[in-house]
Amino acid sequence: MSTAQPDAVAAESTGLSAKQARILRYLRENAADRTYFKSRLIADDLDLSAKEVGANMGAVADAAIEVDVEKWGYSSGTTWMVTA
Repeated sequence: MSTAQPDAVAAESTGLSAKQARILRYLRENAADRTYFKSRLIADDLDLSAKEVGANMGAVADAAIEVDVEKWGYSSGTTWMVTA
């Protein structure tokens, strides 16, 4: 039985950092309920800064398989369109 954390396992299998894996997992879990995500709201939910989310979203978008991540707009913060 493995004691590895889910984010660490996801990071290893996708080549993402643990922080990027957390963001990707968050998007996967919430994509069915929402389409648009603001960096600052993702940051609030994951206890990160909006800058950290924005800096990592490029790698998340490149690695995402189950969801499509696209930079959608910038109005009082970056908005990302996520579709499953």
